[in-house]
Amino acid sequence: MGVRSVTWKHIRRSPYQATTAVLTVFLTFLLGGFYFLATIASVFTLNYFEGKPQITVFFSDTAGQAEADKLKADLEHTGKVSSITYVSKEEALALYREQNKKDPLLLEMVTADILPASLEISARDPKFLSELEPVIKQAQGVEDTIYQKDVVDSLIAWTNAIRTIGGVLAGLLAVDAVLIIITVIGMKIALRKDEIEILKLVGASPWYIRMPFVLEGIVYGAAGAVGAWAVLTTLMVIFRDYILQFLGVIPAISTIMTNPAGLPFISGSGIFLGLMIVSGTILGLIGSIASVGRYLRFQ
Repeated sequence: MGVRSVTWKHIRRSPYQATTAVLTVFLTFLLGGFYFLATIASVFTLNYFEGKPQITVFFSDTAGQAEADKLKADLEHTGKVSSITYVSKEEALALYREQNKKDPLLLEMVTADILPASLEISARDPKFLSELEPVIKQAQGVEDTIYQKDVVDSLIAWTNAIRTIGGVLAGLLAVDAVLIIITVIGMKIALRKDEIEILKLVGASPWYIRMPFVLEGIVYGAAGAVGAWAVLTTLMVIFRDYILQFLGVIPAISTIMTNPAGLPFISGSGIFLGLMIVSGTILGLIGSIASVGRYLRFQ
């Protein structure tokens, strides 16, 4: 009888133990996969806001191009800005019209004269925002300043928290899954003690005796991972509209979720499936090898 046949025979003989092992791995990857997707979404969101102007400086009506150029030069001299964009009164009016094109009444009430010129500034790193603030305050002609530092700092804190909490919980569940696989396979080895002794007596190699148990652990890990992937993918499809409602403004997420051909989602889902299968296989392999090494020794 081949190794694969023996493996499936082991699984069929104890379906409840097999279900316990698969379910444990499934829950591990379900939670781990959720936190992984949440981390990816938070990284996309953070990158989006980091790429947007983090400081907007509005100039008074008496300030001119010279004051804006002077402040721009001072900021560039610090070496801590990634981009600075000057928005004139006319450009501000064009942006205002684009944003309110569906409300003609608002368009009639606003002219370029009442809109301030501004500088839109992005720092190389959010931590530099506090260091750029004194330079801006000392500049002439500055009337008001809007900082996005609190938003970026909150996103960084949330991203780090998701990574930490998700990593710890996934790690604890992974250890639990390995222990469950070790226990299940150890019980199966104990139940087949007489069968194993007979195989030794007839000259079966250690590899032939051990390999079915190792493959069994791999099957548990891979099956649990595939089940978790199927549930997570289904949930993403079901809650697609809600995801777009809250995160549709993020270009990367919008592209993945709204592409007509579905290619980004399909390819991304395929990569996600591959990662989960590999991880599940490794988890099952570790558990089965540890169990075989502990409970099935050859003199």
